[in-house]
Amino acid sequence: MAIEPHVPEPKYVAVKHLLLDIIAELGAGAALPTERALAQQCSTSRTTVRQAINELVVQGRIVRRQGAGNFVADGKMNWPLYLASFTEQAAANGMVATSQTIGTKRERANAEVAERLAVEPGDPVYRLDRLRIADGVPMCVETSVLSADRFPGLSRRIRSVGSLHSLLGEQYDVELTRGEETIQIEPATPRVAGLLDLDVGAPLLVVRRHSFDKRGTPVEWGTTWMRGDGVVFVAHLEVRRS
Repeated sequence: MAIEPHVPEPKYVAVKHLLLDIIAELGAGAALPTERALAQQCSTSRTTVRQAINELVVQGRIVRRQGAGNFVADGKMNWPLYLASFTEQAAANGMVATSQTIGTKRERANAEVAERLAVEPGDPVYRLDRLRIADGVPMCVETSVLSADRFPGLSRRIRSVGSLHSLLGEQYDVELTRGEETIQIEPATPRVAGLLDLDVGAPLLVVRRHSFDKRGTPVEWGTTWMRGDGVVFVAHLEVRRS
């Protein structure tokens, strides 16, 4: 299929329509033709093809896997904005969540961490770095920081448990009841891109969460780097009445 030169829309839009037809035929998880093959098929440049692919990546229709190519997206996780673990969110989407521990570290709290966790600067804290996976697809990288004095042995126990929230409840009798989050878009660093099989600079949804127990005591200060093509945040809104 060649793109007719008289078509009034930009060439990349026509390529995008072709890609959507291919996606519909192939189905979720299938590999897409290479940029070179698409450029030849559409009688256009690879730059034009890449522009069309970039838009579909942002829209969640295509997933890039570093070194492997472009694939039809399996569908995004709906992520309601309430206090829940990755394991719980995955289960609500009918997915199986697994974890890979990237690293655990006992370190001294700096001024920001001390303020967030209501401890003294220099007090021991655990830093937990994990790769979170849903149905075999790496979805996000999580870093959680918690007090080492309050949660002794946490870095060892987390290796055998998928959900940090469940571990806190079962082993330490701590229930998270409230949280504060900020969400923003940031480009993927080489480290995170490698873990999530994305291109360096790919858009990520970065969630920073401050979690508290039923007494209002800070429990966790964490950051989650989510692939932008894998998650849709869902918020239920009501009119604010004075």
